[in-house]
Amino acid sequence: MTRVDRGIPAVLLDSPISLLGYALGTAFGWTWGMLWSTGRVERRGGLLVFRGMPNWTFGRGGVCVGGCFLTGTGPVDDRLLRHEAVHKRQWRRYGILMPVVYLLAGRTPHTNRFEVEAGLADGRYVPR
Repeated sequence: MTRVDRGIPAVLLDSPISLLGYALGTAFGWTWGMLWSTGRVERRGGLLVFRGMPNWTFGRGGVCVGGCFLTGTGPVDDRLLRHEAVHKRQWRRYGILMPVVYLLAGRTPHTNRFEVEAGLADGRYVPR
């Protein structure tokens, strides 16, 4: 349990409430992806992958929103999908709180606990 987790009531973590938040995040990701994706939409690694998104519609090389991975035209390999699957699990744990706790963790990937937990190398933040 992290310091952030200790500040969140247990009923909100890995619970029916967080599952609802995860479902809402997935619904938002699916809607955003359907609006802006110009590439293939496929199920890979337990995620719905929306490709060909305009760069302004996602952060960095892509973003996981609930069970959806929104990205541009770059390669999506198994290692990147493994990284994003950890984010999917984080969404399931925190539900709709995920964007808030992620932002509180900071924008620097090397010190953001969510990125570190997902694997910096798999997320292409450090050389493999």
